[in-house]
Amino acid sequence: MRCIYIYWGHKSIMKPSAILCFLAVFLWAAVCHAQEKPYFVTYSHDLEEPDNLEIALKTTQATPKYGNFFTGATLELEYGAKGWWTTEVYLSGQHTSNDSTIFTGYRWENRFRPLLHDHFINPVLYFEYENLSRADRSLLEVTGHDSVADLRLTNAQGRFETERSLEMKLILSSNAKGWNISENFVVEKDLNESEPWEFGYALGVSRPLALAASGKPCVFCRENFSAGAELYGGLGDLDGFGLKATSHYLAPAVAFNIPRGPTVSFSPGFGLNANSVGVIYRVKVSYELQQISGWFRRGSR
Repeated sequence: MRCIYIYWGHKSIMKPSAILCFLAVFLWAAVCHAQEKPYFVTYSHDLEEPDNLEIALKTTQATPKYGNFFTGATLELEYGAKGWWTTEVYLSGQHTSNDSTIFTGYRWENRFRPLLHDHFINPVLYFEYENLSRADRSLLEVTGHDSVADLRLTNAQGRFETERSLEMKLILSSNAKGWNISENFVVEKDLNESEPWEFGYALGVSRPLALAASGKPCVFCRENFSAGAELYGGLGDLDGFGLKATSHYLAPAVAFNIPRGPTVSFSPGFGLNANSVGVIYRVKVSYELQQISGWFRRGSR
C-alpha cells in the first residue's frame, strides 16, 4: 500500500509520514466501516455502538485573508463504552505554509444519551476537556468571538500559549422520513484565565440519497451516499451575547460510505461575514472496528 500526497493547486496539503502510513495500513485491514452522517461540526444523537472503536482522520484547509495557507489534522479515537455513553480522544496538529508544522494539543470528549429509545426529539449531553495551543487549526467548533484574526497568528506566537477549557453542548436531534435534523447549543469556559463564558451553535440537516438498499451488491449505489448542510458560528459571551463581532459558516457536506471500507466525507464551509474565513475545506476518513475487546481476549488464549 502506498501513502499519497494530496495537492491543492500547486501546494502540498499533506505530506506522507510513517505514522499515517502505519495508521492507513492498520485501518485498511478492518472489515467494517462507519455508517455516519456527513456532519463535521454538528452532532446528532447517534452514539458509537458498545465496544466498537471508530478511528478517523479529519483535516481542515484554508487561507485566511492576509494570512498563510494552513492544514489542520486531527486524529479521532471514538469508543462505545456503553449504549448510553461514548468517549473520544482527539490529537491535533497543523502545518502552516511559510511557517512550521507543530502539535497543537488534545481533547477528551464524553457524550451521554439519557433516553435510549428514539423519540421525536433525542437529547444528548456533551462534555469535553480541551488542552490546546492558540496555534490550533482544527476548527471543530466556533464559539464566542472567534474570528479570522485568530488564524493569522504565527506558530511561534500561538504555540506556547495553552488554553485549557471545558466545553459543554446540549444536542437535540430528530429523525423523520429519512431526514436528520440536529441542533447544538455550545457553552465554553476557559479554565486558566478569567474570561467570561462563551457561546456558540451548530445546526445540521442531512439525508441518505436513497432509503432502500438496491437488490444487488453495489459500491456507487445511492444508498451509500448521504448529503446535507451545516450552519454554525459564535454567539458571543456572557459580557456580550449575540451576533456582534462573531463568525459564521454555511457548509454543504457529502459522505460516501464505501461498502466494507471507510467512510469518506467532504465539506466546503463558506464564511458568511467579514469575521469569517472565506472558505474552509474539510475532509474526513473514518473506519469502524467492531467488538475490539474480543480481539484482546482471543490474543490472550
